[in-house]
Amino acid sequence: MHYTLHQLKVFSKVCELKSITKAAEALHLTQPAVSIQLKKLQEQFDIPLTEVIGRQLFITDFGQRINILSERLLEGADLINDTTNQYKGLLTGRIKISSVSTGKYVIPYFLTEFVHEHPNVDISIDVTNKNLVVESLARNDTDFALVSVLPEMALERIELMDNVLELMCGKAYFEQAQNLTLKTLEEIPLILREQGSATRKAMESFLTKNKIRPKRTMELTSNEAVKQAVMAGLGVSIMPLIGLRHSLQLELIKTIPLPGLPIITNWNLVWGSGKNLTPAGMALVEHIETHKQKIINDYFE
Repeated sequence: MHYTLHQLKVFSKVCELKSITKAAEALHLTQPAVSIQLKKLQEQFDIPLTEVIGRQLFITDFGQRINILSERLLEGADLINDTTNQYKGLLTGRIKISSVSTGKYVIPYFLTEFVHEHPNVDISIDVTNKNLVVESLARNDTDFALVSVLPEMALERIELMDNVLELMCGKAYFEQAQNLTLKTLEEIPLILREQGSATRKAMESFLTKNKIRPKRTMELTSNEAVKQAVMAGLGVSIMPLIGLRHSLQLELIKTIPLPGLPIITNWNLVWGSGKNLTPAGMALVEHIETHKQKIINDYFE
């Protein structure tokens, strides 16, 4: 057989996007160029890799198996290139990080100096729901994940800093908040994050522990949306302080002191136990372990 890494790369992208047109756009190639590479790869096998039913492209069972093996070969080729560059004194490679939504206020500061020191390392950050972050870890689709609640799986981790959650209100509730108790909290609309959010889980745990049954709730899908709703006076919410610094300074929102608050968890950078980190990944771990206290002092004190 005489297939090339380029052919495997093209085939892998077609499998991912289920479309020759979309694969061509993603790879910055023309559609005929992708079709030619697919045809040349198919010539190496007697069993079809793809099939077209109607106008829809499908990957055969054989093609899916070949794609899995292709991805391993492509990862190995990338590792060879990264290792070669490492011996030349040049750190290259790609790092994928999946972060829960509030982590967008944290992870950039732990990457800034590393990116400046290693401009040939490409870093991608996917900010999403906690459940999707855990799924990406389980599928080994990401190199690292930033989480405030550790998932139940075998992991290596670096503990970064505290994640402090407080009950917050906007100006509409400033006066009422002075006399608020756990019991009277039931009378105020509560704004929740969506199911699967670590912030939602912490808030529900607080409510359950204190036997609080709110009469009205609203569910929103991001911390920014919750913050805007709180500032607009739609209700109160338990929120991570990390994304509220400027709103607190401008007195657009305030904390409501109640027994059992604040809730404190920890930000952790995690990766799967036994995962073979690339040279770039290992360098990032070393960088964060060495500089994390300085980063916390400079940006989060």
